[in-house]
Amino acid sequence: MSPRRQVSFRNRHGEEVDVETVSATTAKNEFGRVLDSALAHGAVAITRHDAPRAVLLDIEEYDALVAQKAPLERLTAKFDALLDGMQAPSAKAGVRAAFGALAKKKRG
Repeated sequence: MSPRRQVSFRNRHGEEVDVETVSATTAKNEFGRVLDSALAHGAVAITRHDAPRAVLLDIEEYDALVAQKAPLERLTAKFDALLDGMQAPSAKAGVRAAFGALAKKKRG
C-alpha cells in the first residue's frame, strides 16, 4: 500500500497531522492492510481521483470526535439565541431607525 499524497487531519489532541491516503480501489482490494494502517496511525484518507472522499478512523479518534459534539451544540444554541434576538421586532425597529438616520444624514 503506497501513499499517493498526504491529507491534513486534526487529531483528538487538536494537533494538525498528515494522514496516509489510499485510493478507493486499494481500500476495496486491501481493506485489511488499510485498516491496520488506520489502527496504527489513527486515520487513513480514502481518495477517488486523488481527491479525499472518506476517512477511516480508529475507534479512539472516532470517540474523541463524537465527544466534541457537546461544545458544538452549546455554540449552536448560543448562535440560535443571538439570531432569534436579531429577529425580534425591537431589534428590527432599531435597525430601521439606524439606517433611516443614516439615509437622512446622507440627504442632508
